[in-house]
Amino acid sequence: MAISRQVLMSKGARTVVGVCLQVKSGEQVVVVADAGMESIARALAAAVQAAGSEPTIVTIVPRDSDGQEPPPPVAAAMAASDAFVCAVRTSITHTRGVRDAAAAGSRGIMLTQFSEDMLISGGIEADFRALAPVCERVAGAMEGARTIRLTTPRGTDLTMSAEGRPGNAMTCIVGPGEFSPAPNVEANVSPVEGSCEGTIVVDASIPYIGIGLIREPVTLKVERGLIVSIEGGPQARTLASDLAAKNDPGVYSVAELGVGLNPKCRFCGLMLEDEGVFGSVHIGIGTSITLGGSVKAACHYDLIMTRPTVVADGRVILEDGQVILEDGRVRA
Repeated sequence: MAISRQVLMSKGARTVVGVCLQVKSGEQVVVVADAGMESIARALAAAVQAAGSEPTIVTIVPRDSDGQEPPPPVAAAMAASDAFVCAVRTSITHTRGVRDAAAAGSRGIMLTQFSEDMLISGGIEADFRALAPVCERVAGAMEGARTIRLTTPRGTDLTMSAEGRPGNAMTCIVGPGEFSPAPNVEANVSPVEGSCEGTIVVDASIPYIGIGLIREPVTLKVERGLIVSIEGGPQARTLASDLAAKNDPGVYSVAELGVGLNPKCRFCGLMLEDEGVFGSVHIGIGTSITLGGSVKAACHYDLIMTRPTVVADGRVILEDGQVILEDGRVRA
């Protein structure tokens, strides 16, 4: 007899609840889900109950766009919880609701665009505890850097300042007041607004608005921290049209430089797998308030590249997609 998918998902659900959220007996855990994510929400709730805590499943209408705020009662429930997990197709990660819940002392895991398969295999199988020190050291290397330069063989050449900005180690393991997506494992920093200059050439993925894996490079020019042109094929035109339709200049702001650090992740066109691919880099655009910046825009999209080299204040952090630390290279 074949093992049911619900049983197969239970292992990944236990990882999210036990390792990532570190749920303890007697806690109140809110599971936020939107349409189509009910099976994942049930698996998570079962894992919460098995841990001796009380789950509450809250189903919301899918947001109209990534970054739209959750309903106020849901935001209040997250802030009142000991922990929360958001299993949604349309992202609510970069919202005041999530930021305020963390500020209230709750801890959260974001499972945006999660599929049943992602709860069974892939990035969720990583040893998050073992990867955490590497993630923290990469984040620390970018924190407060006066000058960061990102280059790739496909033509990306972007400079920015992170002076005064925190390095965020999203290890997929959270304590009180913290939130992290999973299973990507990433270190990121939000550049100072207006400091980014240069060219972005996306060759891997834009896992939003139906774009997914890149078929033809998407080239973006950046001046004074804002995207001023988007060129390429049909996927570039889709991105350009979507941003223009937002009627919000904030969507063109460079919001994030992120480094993927999960060796179990593979490019598949889904956000949290693609962003986690070891040695990849993504440039986030739009909202930055959840990362240390000051922009709240109509969306937050990530543009993912391969084989990056990242240098912060003269220190090489990545070289051609390999992470470099004091004790040598960390290879996928």
